[in-house]
Amino acid sequence: MSGEAMSRERLLDAVRRGVGFLVSQQRTDGRWDGEYGGPMFLLPLYVAGAYVSGQEIPEPRRRGMIAYFSSVQNADGSIGLHTEAPGSMFCTSLSYVALRLLGVPPEGPSTSLGPGPDMARMREWIRANGTPLGSAAWGKAVLAFLNLYGYDGIQPVPPELWLLPQCLPFHPGRLWCHVRQVYLPLAYLYATRACCPATPLIRALRKELYDQPYEQIRFARHRATLADCDAYVRPTQLLRAANRLLHAYERRPMRWLRRRSLARVLDHIEYEDRTTNLINIGPVNAVLNTVVHHFRQPGGPAFRAHFHALGVYLFESPSGLLMNGEDSTALWDTAFSVQAITATPFADEYAPTLRRAHAFIADAQILEDPPQALRYYRHPSCGAWPFGSRAQGWAVTDCTAEAFKSCVLLEPLAEQPLPEDRLAAAIRWLLSAQNRDGGWASYEKRRGPRWLERFNPSHSFADIMVDYSYTECTSAVVQALAVARRRLRSRFGRELDRAVRRGAGLIRRNQRPDGSWEGSWGVCFTIGAWYGVQGLRAAGCGPDDPQMRKAADFLLAHQNPDGGWGEHYQSCLQRRYVARQPSLAVNTAWALMALVGAGRAHTEAAARAARYLAELQQPDGDWPREPMTGVFNKTTLIHYDNYRRYFPIRALAEFLNASAPR
Repeated sequence: MSGEAMSRERLLDAVRRGVGFLVSQQRTDGRWDGEYGGPMFLLPLYVAGAYVSGQEIPEPRRRGMIAYFSSVQNADGSIGLHTEAPGSMFCTSLSYVALRLLGVPPEGPSTSLGPGPDMARMREWIRANGTPLGSAAWGKAVLAFLNLYGYDGIQPVPPELWLLPQCLPFHPGRLWCHVRQVYLPLAYLYATRACCPATPLIRALRKELYDQPYEQIRFARHRATLADCDAYVRPTQLLRAANRLLHAYERRPMRWLRRRSLARVLDHIEYEDRTTNLINIGPVNAVLNTVVHHFRQPGGPAFRAHFHALGVYLFESPSGLLMNGEDSTALWDTAFSVQAITATPFADEYAPTLRRAHAFIADAQILEDPPQALRYYRHPSCGAWPFGSRAQGWAVTDCTAEAFKSCVLLEPLAEQPLPEDRLAAAIRWLLSAQNRDGGWASYEKRRGPRWLERFNPSHSFADIMVDYSYTECTSAVVQALAVARRRLRSRFGRELDRAVRRGAGLIRRNQRPDGSWEGSWGVCFTIGAWYGVQGLRAAGCGPDDPQMRKAADFLLAHQNPDGGWGEHYQSCLQRRYVARQPSLAVNTAWALMALVGAGRAHTEAAARAARYLAELQQPDGDWPREPMTGVFNKTTLIHYDNYRRYFPIRALAEFLNASAPR
């Protein structure tokens, strides 16, 4: 047997073992799901919400949370914006407070609840870097309702903005949905100056956090104070001017207008609760909405139901109890798992597995629009799919695209294929979400101008104000529409051709002169290359297309000596390719699939990448846990635990299929 044949045999064995392990991770209801942690402002927010509302966190959970904080503490005592980042005042100060609220004494690190972080080093780092007076905006807001920071030191978040005419380009309804859902409860808390009592523990924390007596701090002087470690997005002159105007109003707000605006804000908060079954679009607004319900009616039914619902975000990881960034990753992970298994020669062997997955995906489709969608700034969602569960109900473009593709792939195996009317509803929804520039954003059509980014008040997150057209989302939808052209052409005709052509145009325009695409939801140029190439390929571009050649050349120029690719998350921050070694399985899988899509499967570079993936595989068929490869808003990494499972399988399978001897 030749060396090449042996190599193909080894690769095929790696695929088989990978599929076997992936299948073993399927839940009984047909889904795959996993850890989705990493951002270090989530768990402290949960602990803060529990404390201000008087909710006792059970001891097993407290132990798990303390263990998690301990596992992510940096050597200098700090906690980063995410678990791999250097210290952040925003997250270090909130984490310190959370640990104290969990029962960790100020001397630490050993506690009656087990080993914990080094509290002394954490406190020293906080003081050495300017104290929470320099925290990013969200950190100051959380400390304010904990009575650990003065509301007069916060930039205004007036609820009256929600009463502005909707035709204005800066009306809150034009913001990215995550931002507007977070700033709804923040506006209520700010306007009512909601805070918990100054308990003995709160008074002790005031002394521990600050290097001067709390009562002597003039917080109004620190509205614009910002630690360098939190300043990824510095306030613009336009934002400073807007803040000055809003502060002038805040000196004497009109009482009747404030009452009316607070009623409007509460109406939108309650709508979000109802239409998401109390899950909310994400954990930040879920906790903040819970806190609002507490201050409105302590211990009331709305608060009790909402606090109980927060448990869906808690996740037991190998490092301890963390808070996930979504209620689940179920739809997303299941769709990609299906696509990986069906790309291999072993799909028929796992027909029962795939049938269960199909049933889950079918059940997760959203079958009705949210009521009064226009009044509450919601895009219709009938026919679409969410990121995690149908119960949460927020429709997402690329999730809909991946679910649609998976349902079509599974039609030959499914006991009850998805009815054509429901497939058509998904495509109709995707067409409705296409932007004027030809691309697709994440949840909704783009509603606001790009200059709204000049009003970004977060300090820690970029590209947060508007839901832009992304290469990844656009590519995923173009691929789905290409499938729909074959499966549903009689229903849509040339409408699909036009949408695909416009989507491909956005992908072409997003490619940089060096051949790369910048990813927005993963790290960073490897995922961008995969989506860019696959989108153009779905639109009909061949390997001789100049932009496909440039994409492949870019990847080849960044291949590591070990045969793989590894990107540091600094790629996202610096917006240029920053390599890391050794290579990572996920980055390598994305790059290999891009090379295959660009017609480079027969190259030595592709063969080396495939060998690297096979050699990295563990004996049980899994791939090692790696640094995080998911990201949002340029700055914050997030862990997609199942990426290391299905993407290497799919990459190896596609390589084997494309490089087979002709």
